[in-house]
Amino acid sequence: MSSLHYLFGKPQSSADLRTHNSDFIVEEILPFSPTGEGEHHMLHIRKEGLNTAHVAEMLAKFAKVHPKEVTYAGQKDKNAQTEQWFGVRIPGKEMPDWQALNSEQLTILSSSRHSKKLRIGALLGNKFTLTLRNVTDIPAMQQRFEQIALTGVPNYFGEQRFGHKGKNLLMGRQMLAGSKNVKDRTKKSMYLSAVRSHIFNQVVSYRLAHHQLNPIDGDCVMLAGSKSYFVAQKWDPVLLNRLAENDIGLSAPLWGRGQSLAIDLAAKMESTALADTQTDLTGLENAGLSQERRLLLLKPQAMKWQCDNDICVVEFILPAGSYATSVLRELVNYTDVKDAQWQSMVAEQQAQS
Repeated sequence: MSSLHYLFGKPQSSADLRTHNSDFIVEEILPFSPTGEGEHHMLHIRKEGLNTAHVAEMLAKFAKVHPKEVTYAGQKDKNAQTEQWFGVRIPGKEMPDWQALNSEQLTILSSSRHSKKLRIGALLGNKFTLTLRNVTDIPAMQQRFEQIALTGVPNYFGEQRFGHKGKNLLMGRQMLAGSKNVKDRTKKSMYLSAVRSHIFNQVVSYRLAHHQLNPIDGDCVMLAGSKSYFVAQKWDPVLLNRLAENDIGLSAPLWGRGQSLAIDLAAKMESTALADTQTDLTGLENAGLSQERRLLLLKPQAMKWQCDNDICVVEFILPAGSYATSVLRELVNYTDVKDAQWQSMVAEQQAQS
């Protein structure tokens, strides 16, 4: 992430993130409400210091069901305080005492039956409340905050997508090159996504570095609020006005089989950006993925902030599939305290071995 282009230049302000788990609060926003009947139990859970997979295992064991009967809409960080939805399929009328699971790290906020399985990605978005400590140059941070609220930030995939020290990306490349055989479908999908996400980030970074947010003839643009797209062969006043009003947005490729969805000058720009990644591109095509697009910019909603001395609390809502760290890297030069502690512990253990 450090090599990716900043839309507004590298931030002048610095701050500490995740000094405590409660400094990183995430609340899932579902696009529906539980129906109140059905064989699927919808659980709204607040967790801290636990990863999503661990909670899913706990629920399966408690309900005495196979682990595959426990589902969730998205993965959430361990080093955070998160409110997350889980689904547990239990045929029949049995109603477990879910409150018995409550502990210092886990609280059952609500439980209700639902008629359908909770699937990955079934989220409207996530609300973030982030506490930044030891903040420097608050006026510069406020200026950057206002720029982000007006324009947005590059819609980069965050570090989480690539795994610790980029392991998922490395494994994905080895898998596509044929030097690594991965049988687990979940891991295989995760590794493919890491390679595809890296391709997207490279195109976005290159475009911003060489063209900023200027439209290019042949751009594949996306309609606001949907995954529908069309090609802007020539940027006329009508299309430029739609872009300015956020009715349409610039996009970058999620690579796969078939012709690039951008054409002409835009396609040439993307090809130049990916000149050194041909092995990755061919591997993704051979893996059976199809060409898709993702918005170039991420525009946080309901942005708020307040500061007390050198502590600032920032709030915003992001659509599903986007990353709070992509907003933060544009806002402030932050140090992830939990990650720094982990790195230090690993270094000490390696030095002693």
